[in-house]
Amino acid sequence: MKEDLLKILGEIGFSEKEARVYLALLALEQATANEIAKKADINRTSAYDVLEILIKRGVVSKYKKKSRTFFNVSDPGKLVAYLEHEKADYEKTIEKQKTAVSAVLPELISLQTPLSTKPKVQFYEGEKGMREAYEDTLTAKGGILAYANVQTMHWALPKFFPEYYTRRTKEKVSIKAIMPQNELSRERAAHDREEIRQSKFLPEGQEFSPEVNIYNNKVLIASWKEKMAVIIESKEFADLMKLMYQLLWERLE
Repeated sequence: MKEDLLKILGEIGFSEKEARVYLALLALEQATANEIAKKADINRTSAYDVLEILIKRGVVSKYKKKSRTFFNVSDPGKLVAYLEHEKADYEKTIEKQKTAVSAVLPELISLQTPLSTKPKVQFYEGEKGMREAYEDTLTAKGGILAYANVQTMHWALPKFFPEYYTRRTKEKVSIKAIMPQNELSRERAAHDREEIRQSKFLPEGQEFSPEVNIYNNKVLIASWKEKMAVIIESKEFADLMKLMYQLLWERLE
């Protein structure tokens, strides 16, 4: 049970020593640093440092009695308040960072070479990287042309796509989708009208797993099984992919 508690405390930002001192003090209720150090199995100097950190977090307090310093632990319910404060501080930090980036954005953009025709290739890995890559499709002007297997998409990022459909619709980014015939793809196609999408299906038995999105002058290629994505920004390449897509689209029922 104690290992589980140490793990939970670690997940909310406590170091191993902080978690051990906190749990030791919970068991002791109130104690000196020396007593806490013995209970937590760390040296007394480290215990003092850790206790000061926990005091700043508002989960431990101290008082003096006959020239001795004692520590006691706050109600464990204070951990919830601690997390609320952490969340508020994090949101403030993100807002400050957004403001700072927005202020220098024109300068950053000016450093790019706007007339350059050199293709750009960006690689993304892992779930976080794939979400970041897919966010770029929301910048599409004139819609998205997609080869999409909803089954593999939802398997790879189950929490991302239902919410993504809502945001894409809100941004009024339309999409044409060529999909293999499976249950999830057909279920998604049933929402074509409200999600500003047109869908067509490959003949029965023709399957694919990756996804390709063609938009602006970009081509996004996502491998859901290998958790990696590539965005190629090249007008020449995108134009060829659009031509191939249109030829297939016109042949499908």
